[in-house]
Amino acid sequence: MKSIPAVCWAFASLQPLAAALTIAEINGNKFISQYSGQTVTNVTGLLVAKGPNGIWIRSTTPDNDPATSEGIYVFSNTVGANLTVGDIVTLDGRVQEYRSNANYIYLTEISSPRNIRIQSSGNTVSPLVIGQDTISPPTVQYSSLDGGDIYNLPNAAANISAVNPVLDPTNYGLDFWESLCGELVTVRNPRAIKVPNSYGDTWVVGDWAVTGTNAHGGVTMSDKDSNPEVIIIGSPLDGTNNPKGSKMGDQFEDITGVVTQAYGFYAILPLTAIKTTVPASAAADPSPFTSRKHCKAITVGSYNVENLAPTSAHLPKVAGHIVDYLKTPDLIFIQEVQDDSGATNNGVVSANKTLTTLVDAIKALSNVTYAFTNIDPVANQDGGQEGGNIRVAYLYRPDVIDLYKPNPGTALDATQVTPRNGKCSKAPMLSFNPGRIDPTNDAWTRSRKPLAAAWKAKGARKPFYTVNVHWSSKGGGTSLHGDMRPPVNGAVESRLKQANVTGSFIAQIMAIDPEANVIAAGDFNEFSFVKPMSDFSAISKMVDLDEAAGLPIAERYTYAYDMNAQALDHMYVSPALAKNKPEFHHIHVNSWAADADVVSDHDPSIALFDLCGH
Repeated sequence: MKSIPAVCWAFASLQPLAAALTIAEINGNKFISQYSGQTVTNVTGLLVAKGPNGIWIRSTTPDNDPATSEGIYVFSNTVGANLTVGDIVTLDGRVQEYRSNANYIYLTEISSPRNIRIQSSGNTVSPLVIGQDTISPPTVQYSSLDGGDIYNLPNAAANISAVNPVLDPTNYGLDFWESLCGELVTVRNPRAIKVPNSYGDTWVVGDWAVTGTNAHGGVTMSDKDSNPEVIIIGSPLDGTNNPKGSKMGDQFEDITGVVTQAYGFYAILPLTAIKTTVPASAAADPSPFTSRKHCKAITVGSYNVENLAPTSAHLPKVAGHIVDYLKTPDLIFIQEVQDDSGATNNGVVSANKTLTTLVDAIKALSNVTYAFTNIDPVANQDGGQEGGNIRVAYLYRPDVIDLYKPNPGTALDATQVTPRNGKCSKAPMLSFNPGRIDPTNDAWTRSRKPLAAAWKAKGARKPFYTVNVHWSSKGGGTSLHGDMRPPVNGAVESRLKQANVTGSFIAQIMAIDPEANVIAAGDFNEFSFVKPMSDFSAISKMVDLDEAAGLPIAERYTYAYDMNAQALDHMYVSPALAKNKPEFHHIHVNSWAADADVVSDHDPSIALFDLCGH
């Protein structure tokens, strides 16, 4: 983590001076100290750690209350000059609450220290072992203000700083880490749950109880459980650097450091750099499915290829993933395809060159020739990088499946679902195939429009239908460790509208033919248990393929972000497909890889379907 700037906010107080308080009394049993803004004198503590801008001291007269931290940060870039770890010191100063952003939780600290006296030196400094010398961190709930679910609506219904609840470290994760703020702690048997960020900050769990552990050692979120037991390890206090090549599942030496609150998260600042003991394998399993090139067994993949342009350095690697891991599926839902000039704002909207370059790269590796289809957007109306004009697209193997009565629309044409005239009256038709779903609806403002298509598989009795989605991203959201509770789930209002529009379109197909084979897939930018997805499923009657295929909950992830392995990418199927024993597999070729080997920020997925339409 970067060093913390000296920007503080002092809470108003009727008492300007509070003498001879213990550290536990200064911290209190809430998030905000009752002594904030006051001057304190004769504060005594054992110096347990030094940093570039201050020291951490631990009370020599603990109160044995698990809700009150016995440690505190003393902010000053000169206070530690003549002090040594193991000194017991007494000092005066001012209690302040600091945060660098209004969305963050405050850190209680003592600033402007003076009258610093060394009482004794050479004292033993022993860290608290988390889960042994402390209780274990809670594994499900973050805050009493979340109403039992951090994805409750409305978001930001309360602020920790305003309510200042009494800490309950046994039941709530934020309360647990707050109750240890300023303390020197040890994490035993730590392991990484994702790659580190650009500063080398790494999310870990220790040897305490953990929920959602997946087979690779990451921690997967689930309904109402987003893993507050995970903690981030920040920049070492000795100026060394944490490794940037670690990855999900790597095991580390025990980590000792101080607990703090910075940049929107509770964190441990280690005394020295993290050291890897057992690196995890980065080898992902390729698709286990084999297509029969016939409706009885059709493979369908989905992949967010992260701003793919003709000149993208990762384009050959994307092609390699499609060949080596997806095993050249019969149909692929692709998201984040940029136009032919990439992120250059020059009015170009065609992606023919982008898709042709990808198709050619796949052919060079596999001798498989794909066709593709997409619809060019209106310039700069679909979000993403300015000028990139990202859109969804399909790659397909025309020897196995093909568009059913193709009639492509334009960017502003809304495809309509109509009954087919004639003896097969239950076969819905799309007025534009492929066609965008209600593209002028304000649900899609600055967002990708879903692309619907009807297809006919080799040997099939009737067509099947697809909807390729890339809903609004979570940009503008706030930290799960943040002040606003429940945290802001960025753009959730847009996704609620998009769920309604997308689900209603599919419902029209199902109203004409309840036995229709329909697949909706792509980057929904939402979790299956959050309201936009539950609304989508309820309106469309579609079934989450993770559920239909019986994947273990801990293995349902396509993305790793902050403390969680999570699924933003989904495949949903109509009841007719759900009951027909589909198979499904997420290929963790990116979420398991070290940062230098990551091709996209999403993992691809692959499914095997019977699309004969019995």
